[in-house]
This record gives sequence, structure tokens and C-alpha cells, in this order.
Amino acid sequence: MSPTAVDRRRSSPARTAALLMLGWVALLWVLEALDTATGSLNTYGLSPREVGELRDVLPMSFLHHGFDHVASNTVPLLILGFLAALGGIRRFVAVVLTIMVVGGLGVWLTAPAYSNTAGASVVVFGLLGYLLVRGFVDRSARDIVIGLLVGAVYGSLLWGVLPTDTAVSWQGHLFGLVGGVLAAFLFRRRPAALTP
Repeated sequence: MSPTAVDRRRSSPARTAALLMLGWVALLWVLEALDTATGSLNTYGLSPREVGELRDVLPMSFLHHGFDHVASNTVPLLILGFLAALGGIRRFVAVVLTIMVVGGLGVWLTAPAYSNTAGASVVVFGLLGYLLVRGFVDRSARDIVIGLLVGAVYGSLLWGVLPTDTAVSWQGHLFGLVGGVLAAFLFRRRPAALTP
């Protein structure tokens, strides 16, 4: 195999996306283990309507309230993140940051007083919304098919945006979903310009 072929294989979008998401999920587990051992990270969960808490809008998506919580987010984050990252890492980072900011601000504005919200489900719901609409926004048949498959497998998650369980941050789910749909429009692929 030629060095060029090896370089191409090393930098394939699927491999890059897979490594990125495996690293991300590993980080979530390490952070939860650290928090369980020391109890030092819960302060980075998001409490609503306190100006000083705005600094936790991004960190909240990397923290969880126990191993069961991080486990419930692991598989959907891996799969949805992998599918979204196949569209390019720079675009993926912009999409995820949009989801975190919109989701976090939504939680900060609407969560119950004295609550502490944390968890990657903001990103999971955001990526779900992003993948569901990306193909239609980009006018990409391939991404429409991916969105339909994602909807078939994970569409039942959408019930999580309803306020049916006071122990679950439906606000994070709802605003994460809104952030993902918004990101699909903000970072849509522009059609290539035609040259005469």
C-alpha cells in the first residue's frame, strides 16, 4: 500500500468522526468518575436565572448526575454524533456549540428555581433535531435518508421534550432540539457557484 493510500485511510471522514466521538464519550465517563470520587464537579451544573451561572452553559453538557445518567446518553451520543460529524469536523463543532449555547440558555431561562441541570442529553436532542432536518435544508438526498433512518430509530426520544417527568430536564431536551434545528439552517451547505 502506498504512503498516499495510507494517509488517505488515516484521514477518512468516518475514522475521524468515530475517533472524535469515542474520545468525547470517554471524556464524559472520566469526568463522571472524577465527580463521583471527589464531588467537585457538580458546581458546574447549570442553575437558572443567576448571572454567575451563565459560565456553566457549556460545561453542563459534559457533566452528569451519576453513572446511570451518563450511560443513558452514551449510545445515542455516539451514534448521532458520528453521523453528524461525517459532514465535516468544523461544521460539527459549530453545530454542537450552537446546540450547547441555545440549549443552555433555554435551561437557564426556564428551569425550575434551585435546580441543577447537567447532561449530554442537551446535545443528544440537538443532534437529533439537526439530523432530522439537515437533509431537507441542504437538499441532500443522502442526508434526507439518514434523517429518516434516525427518525425511525430515535424518533421516540422526541417525547422527552414534554414536561412529563419532573426529575428530567425537558427544558434541556426541548431547547437542545431547537438549537439543533437552528444549527441546520445556520450551517447549511451552500450550493456551489456555477462558473460561465
